[in-house]
Amino acid sequence: MKNRQITFQILRYNPQDVASKPRLQSYTLEKDSGMTLFIALNEIREQQDPTLQFDFVCRAGICGSCAMMVNGRPRLACRTLISDLPKTIVLTPLPFFELIGDLSVNTGKWMRGMSRHLEAWLHSREESPDLGRIEEKMEPEVAEAVYEMDRCIECGCCIAACGTAQMRQDFVGAVGLGKIARFRLDPRDIRADDDFYELIGDDNGVFGCMSLLACHDVCPKYLPLKTQIAFLRRKMAKIAIRQE
Repeated sequence: MKNRQITFQILRYNPQDVASKPRLQSYTLEKDSGMTLFIALNEIREQQDPTLQFDFVCRAGICGSCAMMVNGRPRLACRTLISDLPKTIVLTPLPFFELIGDLSVNTGKWMRGMSRHLEAWLHSREESPDLGRIEEKMEPEVAEAVYEMDRCIECGCCIAACGTAQMRQDFVGAVGLGKIARFRLDPRDIRADDDFYELIGDDNGVFGCMSLLACHDVCPKYLPLKTQIAFLRRKMAKIAIRQE
């Protein structure tokens, strides 16, 4: 089968350079069988333009660093096959996050701030937790439910696809709500639903979600985001009604 010639339209912009202006730059490449977008971008950088900026670490859909907009949809470059895309591929950085340059954005800065705001760590009664208790066995179904939400790789795809996040910078998004869902399920965490309400019971939390659920559609780990968000909303709504 003859390889296709693929045209890439890639947004180029260096915010650190006052002379730089956002522009789309074209590159062409012969598609090989089984080529991923990650491989294509590396070939472009190695053979055509060493100045092209994009991020990667693991190449296995685990680190989340290669997320970008592919023809308007958030995807992981390492998990996206060129054969699944049209002959012209438009690549832009994830919106919402601070731009480093070209396709590279600083998701980590926002993720750290969100995690601090939501206190996304295990809360124990003891100042010096008993590590033996922290590692104690759980019922398999409980451990599986906790692990399910722990699979989030903080790639930022859900935030990039979120309508609320584009309007509200402080919205914690599906990734933040997923963290709350994870700690609610963990029997070792001492916080009650009222404590979680203080963190997400407003328009920057679960009530800010417009229920478009694009986050669920684009999650590369296929997390049950719509189920968790709906569950949290029902729980938090009951608390809000009780407090009125």
